[in-house]
Amino acid sequence: MNALQHRKLGHSDIEVGALGFGCWAIGGEWQDPDGNPLGWGRVDDDESVAAVHRALDLGITFFDTADTYGAGHSERVLGRALRGRRDEVVIATKWGNTFDERTRTLTGTDDSPRYVRRALTASLERLGTDRVDLYQLHLSDAPLDRALELRDVCEELVREGLIRGYAWSTDDPRRAALFADGPHCFAAQHAANVLQDAPEMFALCADRDLTSINRSPLAMGLLAKKTRTDGGPVDAGDIRAVPPAWLTWYGEGGVPAPVWAERVAAVREVLTSGGRTLAQGALAWLWARSPHSLPIPGFRSVAQAEENAAAVAHGPLSEDRMKEIEELLNG
Repeated sequence: MNALQHRKLGHSDIEVGALGFGCWAIGGEWQDPDGNPLGWGRVDDDESVAAVHRALDLGITFFDTADTYGAGHSERVLGRALRGRRDEVVIATKWGNTFDERTRTLTGTDDSPRYVRRALTASLERLGTDRVDLYQLHLSDAPLDRALELRDVCEELVREGLIRGYAWSTDDPRRAALFADGPHCFAAQHAANVLQDAPEMFALCADRDLTSINRSPLAMGLLAKKTRTDGGPVDAGDIRAVPPAWLTWYGEGGVPAPVWAERVAAVREVLTSGGRTLAQGALAWLWARSPHSLPIPGFRSVAQAEENAAAVAHGPLSEDRMKEIEELLNG
């Protein structure tokens, strides 16, 4: 059995592979209350659907989205793509942000227990399904006492058959551990890539038998650029064009920040060894980093789906390659 193609989601009986696809980009353009972009620019919904179909054909079965991506549009596109094939996949989505679907605008947050069911009902409608396999809290810094209440609500939803399990999308090990105390918490979603390790989160997932769902596995595209000179200005509707404070990999206009571009250049040769593309090498680093890793690179085209899915055949980086990268970045 290929461990990268067949494994369980945490300690559940839900089968997934070691690679999922993130659906933020296929949500298209949306914005914050000040009009700053929160999406990845314009998308072609037909191409997005074709890319999901191609991913399915290539063995990808885990798709991670959120109700707020594209202000509901990502869920609608994913639901359209999975029509007639729902039972072949594991769907993960998130709640906690509020938005206006008509104007495609983020309006705020809602961490109240009563909002969970409302948000889930809306997600189920957009996705065209009767259950979500993994429901994730999307507010990374929600208070611990409130999170306890939300975890209890998630357990109610499991009992009702509306969700199969839940997780918290957070980079804080304390918060992830609190959710992990729940019987049906099967994962923790957190940022991780070759440029941004997350040792405490990986250790928590190993200790609690959780799947480590890795967002930003390609550093918002920085680890997918074909050459050192790639990376000119991006479209105005792309979040990288006006990067928020947390998005340090890019400067104004979406040009890669020099300090990060230099670090990518330092490890490019190692990551592309063995015939891998840079993106495939970045995914291979995560699989070598932890057997619990499930990276979720984004995609907007059939070609991107094919490139990312092909990483599985290459497998994880060798121990020697991992040591080389450690020395190049931290030596």
